[in-house]
Amino acid sequence: MQTDRELVAYCIDKMKRVGAEKAQCYLKHSKKHELNVEAGEMTLLRTNFDTSIILKAIIEDKRGDIKINKKDTPSIDAAVEQVIEFAQSSYPDKANDIAEKQSPKEFTAGPESPDMDLMYDKLAEFIDYVHKTYPKTMLEQAIMDFTQTNIIIQNSNGVDFAGNRGVYSFGMMFTSKEGEKASSFNHSGFDAKSLDKPLKDYSTIDMLLKQSSESIHTRSFPGKIEGDVVITPDCLSSFVYYISNMLSDYMMISGSSPYKDKLNEKIASEILTLHANPRSPEIAKNYFFTLDGYEAQNMTIIDKGVLKSFLLSQNGANKTGKPRALNSGGCYVMEPGKTSYEDMISSIDKGILLCRFSGGNPSDNGDFSGVAKNSFLIENGRVSTPLNETMIAGNLIELLKNIKGISQERINYGSAIYPWLHVKDVTISGK
Repeated sequence: MQTDRELVAYCIDKMKRVGAEKAQCYLKHSKKHELNVEAGEMTLLRTNFDTSIILKAIIEDKRGDIKINKKDTPSIDAAVEQVIEFAQSSYPDKANDIAEKQSPKEFTAGPESPDMDLMYDKLAEFIDYVHKTYPKTMLEQAIMDFTQTNIIIQNSNGVDFAGNRGVYSFGMMFTSKEGEKASSFNHSGFDAKSLDKPLKDYSTIDMLLKQSSESIHTRSFPGKIEGDVVITPDCLSSFVYYISNMLSDYMMISGSSPYKDKLNEKIASEILTLHANPRSPEIAKNYFFTLDGYEAQNMTIIDKGVLKSFLLSQNGANKTGKPRALNSGGCYVMEPGKTSYEDMISSIDKGILLCRFSGGNPSDNGDFSGVAKNSFLIENGRVSTPLNETMIAGNLIELLKNIKGISQERINYGSAIYPWLHVKDVTISGK
C-alpha cells in the first residue's frame, strides 16, 4: 500500500510520463471531530473525513488543473489523463509555472489529537453560562470541533513539503429576544491550539453576547453627519479583507487596483502597520506553504502607512512583473496603537461603534456603503444606545488615511489579531 508521499510522487511521475513538462501535486487529508448545538441544546457528535488531490500540468506554457477526492490508482490515472487534456487544449501563457526547487521540509503545529471529553465539557459549560447569564439570548447554532490536517505538496522541480496541523475551532450564531422584539443576528468564534479557559473568554465572545442582550430595543442614528467611527476587531476583518482583495491577483492583473503602482509609497496613516504572519506562534490556524509550492514566510504588508508588499501569487507576479508575496495572505496581525480603547471612546462627541458591516465589496476606486449591524451610538464620550437602520458610507482609500487612533488592546482570534480602529470623516446616517 502506498504512503501519501509515494502517492504524490506517483502523480508527478505519471504526469511527466504522459507529456507534462512541469507538474505539481497537492494532497490534503483532514479529519474533523465535531460537536453541534442547535437552539441551545447539544444535538450532534460526528467525525468527518475529507481527502482532496489537486494536479497541475504545464505543456508548452499551457496549463491544466484538476481536483479529485479519491486516492485509488484508477481514479488518479483518469485524473492525470484529464489534466493533460486540459493543458493541451488551453491557451499558452508564459506566466504559467511551478515553484523552483527548495530544501525539503516537514512542519508540525498544534496537538495531534483532540481531547473529546474536554471539548464536550467546555461546550456544556458554555451553554449553561449563556442560559444563566443571558437568558434572553438564544444560541441558534454553535459548533465546537477539532481538525487534524495533513498536507503534502511536490513538483517536478523537486519541491517537497509536508505539513501537519491540529487546531480547535469554535463558531456560534445567536440572537436575543424579548416578546416580539429581537436583536439582529450576530456571530463569533475563534481557533486555538488548546482549550485552557472557558469558551466565553476567547476572542470577543462574552462581549458580543452582552451586546446582543442589550440590543433588543434599538433606535436609528439621529440625523446625518461626517463623523467618527470606531471599528471593532470583529468588524475590522471585513475591511482588511477588502484591502487584501485590492492587493491580490485579480485586481492587480486586471489593473483595477488603486494600489497597483503604490509599492513603497504611503497609502495609510503612519500609525498603521499590518502583517500577514502564517508562521507566527500567536496564530493557531496557520499554514506552512503556499498552493503554488513556496515555503510561507511572515511578511509586512503596510509598514507605518507605507505599502511594502502586494499579495501576488507566482502567477500574478509573472503576469504583472511585480514581486511575488512571501505567503498567500491571511493570518493578519495589526500592530497595536498607543491609545486605550477607553480613551478612544471618551474622545468622541458623536459617532458610532461599528460592530458589524453589511455591504458589498467596495468599487474599484474604494467607495463603499452598507448597514451598520449590531452597532452602538457613541455620544459625549461614551457608548450608549444600540442602533438600527443606520447607514455608513465612505471611501476605503481615504479611510486608511483618516485613521485617528489604534487601540493598545487587541483580540487574538487564532486566525488573526486585530485592535479597535478609530477613523474620521465617515458618512453616518439614520433612517
